[in-house]
Amino acid sequence: MTKEELALQIVARLKVAYPDVDCTLEYDQAWKLLVSVRLAAQCTDARVNVVTKELYGKYPTQEALAEATAEEIEAIIRPCGLGNSKARDISACMKMLQEEYDGKVPNTLKELLKLPGVGRKSANLILGDVFGQPAIVTDTHCIRLVNRMGLVKGIKEPKKVEMALWKLIPPEESNDFCHRLVEHGRAVCTARTKPYCEKCCVADICAKRI
Repeated sequence: MTKEELALQIVARLKVAYPDVDCTLEYDQAWKLLVSVRLAAQCTDARVNVVTKELYGKYPTQEALAEATAEEIEAIIRPCGLGNSKARDISACMKMLQEEYDGKVPNTLKELLKLPGVGRKSANLILGDVFGQPAIVTDTHCIRLVNRMGLVKGIKEPKKVEMALWKLIPPEESNDFCHRLVEHGRAVCTARTKPYCEKCCVADICAKRI
């Protein structure tokens, strides 16, 4: 089986196992997803969702958050960890959206990467979830699983994994595929315990199981 054939099999099986997937970060506006994805670095989505409720309770609009100081933001987001750097990035990002983008989140990778604290993973998440564009989000689940399954071999650098997957995953499947990897990584192909290969939908074609 070629890697291309393997990829299509994995895509199809994960689609059956996890038919309804979505981002687990809660947001109702694009700029809020930008904030949440920055807070999610080395933090669980569940904790981020709790913290952002408090953050938006005090700063309900993008304009209000842009006017807040980094110190004021940090006081609220500290439970997410790395509070100082995350607060600086969020403050600078909201200000830049206001000053250079008329308050609108850009819809291209190039422009998103100009925003403070936004890397390729965050930019792809925005493109996929907000704008419905093809997107490969190489988070820790994605990198772990595609290495185990054999779609890539020994590649841990996010951008290299992303580039490899663009050659294998149909663009129209890419965004949901990455969300399904997150679900599968949490429920079955776990990181902190032994993977539950006996209940894995791709066990018979997975390189690690073989």
